[in-house]
Amino acid sequence: MLLNCDLGESFGAWKMGLDEEVMPHINMANIACGFHAGDADVMANTLKLAKQHKVQIGAHPSYPDQQGFGRRSMALSASELTNCLHYQIAALEGMAKVQGLSLSYVKPHGALYNDMMLNEQLLTSVMSAVAHYPSPLKLMILATADAKKHQKMADTLGVKLILEAFADRQYTDEGLLVSRQLAGSVHNEQALIEQVKQLLADGSVTTRSGKKLILDADSLCVHGDNPAGIALIQQIKLLCKR
Repeated sequence: MLLNCDLGESFGAWKMGLDEEVMPHINMANIACGFHAGDADVMANTLKLAKQHKVQIGAHPSYPDQQGFGRRSMALSASELTNCLHYQIAALEGMAKVQGLSLSYVKPHGALYNDMMLNEQLLTSVMSAVAHYPSPLKLMILATADAKKHQKMADTLGVKLILEAFADRQYTDEGLLVSRQLAGSVHNEQALIEQVKQLLADGSVTTRSGKKLILDADSLCVHGDNPAGIALIQQIKLLCKR
């Protein structure tokens, strides 16, 4: 299973994450495009790191919410959202081309990611925006109990999906992420490792209610914004190689 991580989320003199430490251990870098984090220098430096470590690059666009780090829902029309996504994807793709790199996929960030997994109309708008972008790009979405339905929606638009699971988050029976406001929604180290082992063994997770849910994810999202997180990514990478 390929490991992906959200990177390039620093801004100006403000540093977010440990990109240099994370990049050697992942397969896919979801790079912020300036609307929730990141700027021209941060994008260029993150792309340089990805090139150095031969990591796939993906655009990580969000609602236009830099002050809220893209974590606040916004009511955009379909055309507004499409233009917002195209603007961000094009910015990162242009920066990537300067360094001889090609963009592979799109993974929406924060509230946009959560909202589209709860709202089929919004998900369709995101899929359509990716489908109408001039470069062929895959779309990374959450692997849920509705994965087959989502795949049919994407097939209709000619978009290839990358289904994603989370190493550190607890799941509902529908395959959605349990709200961070609830106790136990973010796994401790032991629970995280057990969930990764289960995903690698048979493609399933155990939900908050104790139900076994098959996800068949293509990629696993990891987070490396502190030294403990880096150590966990190294452990997960070793598990994936077994």
